[in-house]
Amino acid sequence: MAPPAPAAPLSLRKKLEQRLTSRELYEQLPRALKLVWEADRRNAVLLAALTLVQAALPASMAYVGKLIIDAVVASSTQGADRALVWRYVGWELGLALVALLVSRLLALSRELLRVSLGNLLNERILEKALTLELRHYEDSETYDLMQNARREASSRPLALAMDAVTVVRQLLVLSTFAVLLWNVAWWSALVLVAAAIPSFLAETRMSGERFRLYSWRAPESRKLTYLEWLLTRDASVKEVKLFGLGPLFLARYRALFAKFLAEDRALARKRLFLGTLLGAFSLAAFYACYVWVASRASNSEISVGDLVLYLGVFRQGQAAFEAVLGAVAGMYEDALFLSNLQRFFELPTSSELPRTLPAKTVPPGPHTLELDGVSFRYPGKAEWALKDVSLKLEPGEKLALVGENGAGKSTLIKLLLRLYQPTEGSIRYGGVDLRDFDVVDLRSRMGAVFQDFVRYQFTAGENVGLGKPARLDDRAAIEVAAAAGGADEVISKLPDTYDTMLGGWFERGQELSGGQWQKLAISRAFMREAEVLILDEPTAAIDAEGEVALFNRFRALARDRTAIIISHRFSTVRMADRIAVLEGGKLVELGSHDALLAQQGRYARLFTLQAAGYR
Repeated sequence: MAPPAPAAPLSLRKKLEQRLTSRELYEQLPRALKLVWEADRRNAVLLAALTLVQAALPASMAYVGKLIIDAVVASSTQGADRALVWRYVGWELGLALVALLVSRLLALSRELLRVSLGNLLNERILEKALTLELRHYEDSETYDLMQNARREASSRPLALAMDAVTVVRQLLVLSTFAVLLWNVAWWSALVLVAAAIPSFLAETRMSGERFRLYSWRAPESRKLTYLEWLLTRDASVKEVKLFGLGPLFLARYRALFAKFLAEDRALARKRLFLGTLLGAFSLAAFYACYVWVASRASNSEISVGDLVLYLGVFRQGQAAFEAVLGAVAGMYEDALFLSNLQRFFELPTSSELPRTLPAKTVPPGPHTLELDGVSFRYPGKAEWALKDVSLKLEPGEKLALVGENGAGKSTLIKLLLRLYQPTEGSIRYGGVDLRDFDVVDLRSRMGAVFQDFVRYQFTAGENVGLGKPARLDDRAAIEVAAAAGGADEVISKLPDTYDTMLGGWFERGQELSGGQWQKLAISRAFMREAEVLILDEPTAAIDAEGEVALFNRFRALARDRTAIIISHRFSTVRMADRIAVLEGGKLVELGSHDALLAQQGRYARLFTLQAAGYR
């Protein structure tokens, strides 16, 4: 009985509407601090020490300023020694120089931390990407999660850590200010706190809205990036120019950008309105206290220096407290973005692990490859991509897969390479279920040329040698593989032969034709010395003469290897020992070329149709 179709997952928007709790939110802080520590311990310690010094400076400078004012008043009204004034001015100058030095060192420390942390996180994201499975890349929500993580990785952890540092620094500043204000107007600190709380609440709300806006638009941001790619990359420029697609794509780009701009403007207006309104409230509270303290000074209840001290400390204290609340709101926003990064790192990738440990293995092959009742459907899909496919390949056998697009040929290849696992049934190699292999061991036994093979923007030698990274510097082995795949003729005509940079991305890169790139991809598969070779449309970009030459070499070089070939060219297909015909995900015919023609079934009809085109 087939398992029930999987339940539809929550949409990205629904997931983001599930706000983080305070506990979940502030769990991000120790993670961010740990990342900063791992990225650059020396600068992290320096940053902490400088923060403590910087926290003590505002109150010290404010108090010295009071001493200067009182000394000036005493000198002008009571004839006190003016040298005291110059001494206090010297003290303030010294403090100002220390503040300048600390500020510069903090900026340098932050920049070095930013670079180190950005590099650390980008490396970890790339390391995580290596563990992701094909299903992750083919799922749009997971892909959006990865792109969001990459976008914010270099800035958000440091921003969260720096916001935490700001909170600590400003709280220390406020505590020193509270001591100075105690004798002047102790209750003013309470007014300061009360006046800033509405701004904090509003800022926290706006931070959440900004996060959700940026996350919701992730799919459309990808569309924007894709349109940029279509308009600027060599892979698409021919069709864009031929069909006159430039104005259409540019119009779509502008429409998306205009939508983003309208959303950003609406959020900015809302932020401006709330910020202005609540800022005016805080300003009114400040001037109410200002009037009260000024009246005390006019009644000689406090000195002019006390008045100046109060005004400076209260204004700075108000700014410090708002900075604390702003930093806390910033921590909320940074933690929301960091939760994306955390979700990305926590993506489960266990399906590439063997089902039991230690992993099973088989001696060097090739071995029998057997599919037993294999059915498969893609994650989140109800329809079957493959249904009850059973097939056995003997060691060294050459099998061709035939069928219309969507018949399940490429899906079957993905299962053989363990890029996916069967939903039902099993695939065994040498009698061992593929799910019990170590995936690295399994894939080392297989070589493949995909229809959408990669055109590596590296040297010609590397394009072949990447088939076996452990022998990337083995020129002799690379030359043998190039000859096997027919790439040696292409490489010999390049300016620097195997050392020629290929593609158009880098300086002095040589562009190749589609057929030439395909010969490099085929040579890369031969470099692997695999027990099982899988060729997906291997001659699609090669002319008829090149196709015959390639398959003559292929049969000679791969006579002791198992091979699976997907092709729409029956001149290629008929060279196989057996041919499997897939239709609607099911295996409908299996046999040799002559046997299938004699059956007058699906294969015979397809062969007759193609043959008629050459008459």
